[in-house]
Amino acid sequence: MLILALCVAETLGMATFATFPALLPTFRAEWGLSNTEAGWIGGVYFAGYLMSVPVLVSLTDRVDPRRIYLVAMALSCVAAVGFAVAADGVASASLWRFLQGIGLAGTYMPGLKALTDTLPEKYQSRAVAFYTSSFGVGSSLSFVIAGELAAAFDWRWAFILSAIGPALAIVFAFWVLRPKAPAGDALPATRLLDFRPVFANRRALAFTLGYAVHNWELFGYRTWIVAFLVFAQSQQPAGAIGLAWSATTLAALVNLIGLPASVLGNELAHRFGRRQVLIAVMIASAIAGTAFGFSGATLPFVAVVFLAFVYGWTVIGDSATLTAGVVAAADPRYRGATMAMHSMIGFVGSFIGPLAFGAVLDGAGGEENGTAWGIAFASLSAVILIGPVLMMTIAKQAERDAA
Repeated sequence: MLILALCVAETLGMATFATFPALLPTFRAEWGLSNTEAGWIGGVYFAGYLMSVPVLVSLTDRVDPRRIYLVAMALSCVAAVGFAVAADGVASASLWRFLQGIGLAGTYMPGLKALTDTLPEKYQSRAVAFYTSSFGVGSSLSFVIAGELAAAFDWRWAFILSAIGPALAIVFAFWVLRPKAPAGDALPATRLLDFRPVFANRRALAFTLGYAVHNWELFGYRTWIVAFLVFAQSQQPAGAIGLAWSATTLAALVNLIGLPASVLGNELAHRFGRRQVLIAVMIASAIAGTAFGFSGATLPFVAVVFLAFVYGWTVIGDSATLTAGVVAAADPRYRGATMAMHSMIGFVGSFIGPLAFGAVLDGAGGEENGTAWGIAFASLSAVILIGPVLMMTIAKQAERDAA
């Protein structure tokens, strides 16, 4: 019941996540935004997340994560309503989206910390898998909710009504989570934001670096999949199957249908070993990604879509296993700080991946060149293959610890 309730709360809390990007054409038209201004409002959300996640998640080692979670979820609710009532341009919209980003920083990983602190160790890995998957479900549904509410009412009401999600999340979390402050012997021996013990934990750090290359691949793929599918459609002969299919809808389906792969990957890790499964999934993802990238100008569109679904499964299959690994490897006194660094370093991969993909695409010939697309996707494959090397590092560290 606890796992289900917090997964539902996480999904509901994500209702405000995509309200701005989903309605971007509306804001550009109504406020006369330039591409730079629109990008700034969209990006400042993640600036709020990045600037606050080290503090808020690290604090969960020192205070009850339930308190941080509930306050941050309330901030998400207030910030969504504030945007609806007060946003009328770049400055005001940026302020409210920045606050929404802080809300995410105080709910996603602190919620996971509250969940894993409450559960017996044997249930933690599975809980991590379901909880992290609920993030993807919630973010995907947020696009749909924002679009439908704006179509039925207007953008202001879309923001106001989306705030019901985090409000309900507060009810769920308040109901299932009991206050649980860290005991004296479980408190960190260092000051807040002193991450030296985190970096000294080589096993946890290897999982975190693996998470960074995973995010590099995942967000590079997610950012460019629509453009690639449009290119692939342009290479088909007249009358080919799939020319009328929406590339945006296909991309959304690929992302949603791929989410169970994260849970499945973690289940396989339970059965066959975390390191072995991560190595297998990362190698499979490298193969699938390269095949997908070179398919755009050479295969029928139906085959391209099939490969998109295959890659959509492999690219997400290691996500929950990596996060479960870092939770398991963390020193209990520094689990919050470890999760904070996990989230921060992972964010770096999320930021660099799409940029590097675009740079490779331009350097290899541009978006009208099929080989260039193949090379760009192969660059993601090259990055994810760093993952197996990191997993071997974990194996060597385990051998040294056992000696």
